[in-house]
Amino acid sequence: MDLDGIPSFNNGSLRHSTNARCRCPKDGGYYVNVTIGTPGRNLSLHLDTGSSDTWVNSPSSILCQNEDKPCEYSGTYLANDSSTYEYISNHFDIKYVDGSGARGDYASDTFTIGNTKLNRLQFGIGYSSTNAQGLLGIGYALSEVQTRAGLPAYNNLPAQMVADGLINSNAYSIWLNDLDAPTGTILFGGVDAAKYEGDLLTLPVQTPEKGTYKNFMVTMTGMSLSQSQSSSSDKGNGDNTTQISKDNLALAVLLDTGSTLSYLPSELIKPLYDAIGIEYITDPDGKVDGYAPCHLMSSSQSVMFSFSSPLQIAVPMNELIINRTFHGKLPRMPDGVTDACIFGIQERNGTGANTLGDTFLRSAYVVFDLDNNEISMAQTRFNATATDLKEIKKGKGGVPGAKAVENPVEATSGLTGSEGGIYVNGAAGELNVGMGMAWGLLVSGAMVFVGL
Repeated sequence: MDLDGIPSFNNGSLRHSTNARCRCPKDGGYYVNVTIGTPGRNLSLHLDTGSSDTWVNSPSSILCQNEDKPCEYSGTYLANDSSTYEYISNHFDIKYVDGSGARGDYASDTFTIGNTKLNRLQFGIGYSSTNAQGLLGIGYALSEVQTRAGLPAYNNLPAQMVADGLINSNAYSIWLNDLDAPTGTILFGGVDAAKYEGDLLTLPVQTPEKGTYKNFMVTMTGMSLSQSQSSSSDKGNGDNTTQISKDNLALAVLLDTGSTLSYLPSELIKPLYDAIGIEYITDPDGKVDGYAPCHLMSSSQSVMFSFSSPLQIAVPMNELIINRTFHGKLPRMPDGVTDACIFGIQERNGTGANTLGDTFLRSAYVVFDLDNNEISMAQTRFNATATDLKEIKKGKGGVPGAKAVENPVEATSGLTGSEGGIYVNGAAGELNVGMGMAWGLLVSGAMVFVGL
């Protein structure tokens, strides 16, 4: 979508706006176009709320020198080619739960996102890497790699925007739009009230260590299967609703744009799969996943996610049934006849975090408020073309139009295994990038969506 020409919060027009586009990488992800260094080098970085470091691959890495050019999509950064490059340390060494990672140096350089240029941003350079796509980590600074080496946290992208006076508060909002949309939007320092329905309802971020925030964990209090989509203010307990979760659920879940699918514990997955008709299938790549009959794309059912009352987000079935072909063919259900599509909610493996990834986040408008350790959500408005931009103010209650839930539920399970740095390969897209200036201006741009 094109956000050029959107009016500012006060008088004048937006000084910073862009509509970025990028091609689809093999493994997918929501990607933001950025420019690093002098002269500028263009890269497409995987947007990740589940980690906190921005990092890029070096063209000299063994991975990037492979003959099939795996790093070509995301791009690479060559330190010696930039006159504004500055070395910081050799403490960059990041690993993700899927086994991928990168190791090398921390550096700083000029960094342009949308039409906004930061004179200096710290990031990692992967001289040794097993991940072909660079990342734009925008989570809590306490999850940065160098803190695990006993070093203090540094200003990552949103924190540096605050330090540079570009935005008032370390906060941003994300609108991914639907599964078929080529673009979505991220607004740093602002919200777009035209992109959601009902009220923005605010939840406290959950943490296993009081006062120490590392991940965007919120409490999920219920799951049900509904015959029709409901708004965030609806109770969702009609006659056509099948309850999936048991009473008194208080499960910590991670909101993570870096995860294509969502991952929940078996006690939720088994009844959900039974209610929908999901089957475990070993695909041609040898991976075991939950698959659904593809015709369920046209089902009127929605999976309802409940949080502290009255917040609920309905995810329609056509956002959860995803085509994934192998050698041009869809897998088959156990009957050998019905086409099988991958289901957007999978069983969590091992001790990793319960994760609400892109298959959930597309149906929610989400505000990540790092300064106040809060998450505000509302039901998304798919394919909205109007805009109503509002600035996020500094201090408590700065998210415009947001209302705190009256009785927030504290998580009683799921906080263990919630360490940051989660990354899951998969679908992706183009994201519009925006920022709210300290005196009522907003910068906006684009992120690209790429399917599985």
